[in-house]
Amino acid sequence: MRLQNKVVAVTGAARGIGLACAQRFAQEGCKLVLSDIDEKALQKACGSDALRGADVTCHFGDSADHAIAGAMVKLAVERYDRLDIMLSNAGIFYGEDFLELQITDFQRVMDVNVRSVFTCGQAAARQMVRQGGGTIINMSSITAVLADARQAAYSASKGAVNQLTKAMALSLAPHNIRVNAIGPGTIDTELAGKAVLGDEEARMRVMSRTPLGRLGRPDEIAGVAVFLASDDASYVTGQTIYVDGGRLALGYTVSPPARQA
Repeated sequence: MRLQNKVVAVTGAARGIGLACAQRFAQEGCKLVLSDIDEKALQKACGSDALRGADVTCHFGDSADHAIAGAMVKLAVERYDRLDIMLSNAGIFYGEDFLELQITDFQRVMDVNVRSVFTCGQAAARQMVRQGGGTIINMSSITAVLADARQAAYSASKGAVNQLTKAMALSLAPHNIRVNAIGPGTIDTELAGKAVLGDEEARMRVMSRTPLGRLGRPDEIAGVAVFLASDDASYVTGQTIYVDGGRLALGYTVSPPARQA
C-alpha cells in the first residue's frame, strides 16, 4: 500500500469520480473524510461494500462555503490528527447556449467548480503548513482547453481551476505542499451522461474525437489521483495531467467503434 495511514479528504465523494477515488485511496491504506452536499447519497457511499472495513468519516455540506470547507478540515484533524491529501472533486454542469445561459447558473458553476477549490485548498493548506507538508489535487477537465458552445460556464470554471492550481503550487512549494490537477476526458459517469452523452448521436461525436475509442472509467482517474498523492510524484507540482484517451492530441476525427450489443 503506497499511502498507508495517510489521511485524505475528498469532496464530491458520493458518486462517480469522487467515489472511485475514495475507494482507491481506501485500498491504498488511507483514512478517509468524504464530503458531499447530497447527504443521502454520501451515507450510501460511505456504507458501500467497496468501503467496508475502511476508516471513513462523512461530512455533509457545500464545499464552496468557506466555513464548511474549514469544518471539513477541522473534522479530519480532530478525528485523525492531520490531513495529508486534499482532493477537490466537487463539480456541477449546466448545458446551455451562451445567449440563454442565466447569470445565476453561471455563478453557481463558478462557485462549486472554482470557489470550492479555493476554499478547500486554502483550509487544507493552512493545516498542511502547520504539520510540515501535504499534497492537494484539484479536478479539472479537458474543457479547460477545448471549449464547447453549450459549456461556457463549465469551460470557464475548469480553465480557472488550471490557473488556480499553478498559483497554489507556486505559493505552497516553500511549505512542502505539492498542488496538481487532473483533467479527465469524457468519463462514464452520471455527470457525463447529463452533459454530453444524452443520445447515440452525442456519444458518436465524442467517440469520433477519442483515439482510444471508448469512454474513460472513474477508476482510471482514481489511479492518477493515487499517483499524484504518492511519493512517486514527489517532484511533480503545478501540473494538470490529462486523462482523455488521446483526445487533446487529436487534430482530426476517427471512426468510432460500433457499440456492442
